[in-house]
Amino acid sequence: MDGVAGPRGSAGRPEGRRPVAALFVLSLLASAGLVLGGPAAAPAQAASACSGRLVRTVTFATGSLRVYESRAYACAVTVARKPGARRTMRVSLQPRGGRAVVDSGGFTKLAGPVTVHALNRCVRASGSVAGSSGSTGWILC
Repeated sequence: MDGVAGPRGSAGRPEGRRPVAALFVLSLLASAGLVLGGPAAAPAQAASACSGRLVRTVTFATGSLRVYESRAYACAVTVARKPGARRTMRVSLQPRGGRAVVDSGGFTKLAGPVTVHALNRCVRASGSVAGSSGSTGWILC
């Protein structure tokens, strides 16, 4: 040893870097979905773009409206029952006393997500897929 560097592992690298490098590689693999069975192992609601816990699901003939809550925010998406052909879809989320946030257009699977600040505020959500719709009324009060 030259006396300048700290303790070294069997491969000649400093010992403290091996666990850090392994954690870095594992986190990259996990974020890519390569650990624990890939995307097929994730629960069905993980396909949503909203974070937080699912607080309300409103189903209608051609799809469903899903509302999520996380800390001070509410999030909503409209999901088509049968993804595939492009069709008119819409999702709207409005905090009480505020303006609605809307995402609408021609989508194949999902409209949204739309997110609003909802700390201590009620929200209402609505969604539609190809003319069929559903709404929640005021929730999270």
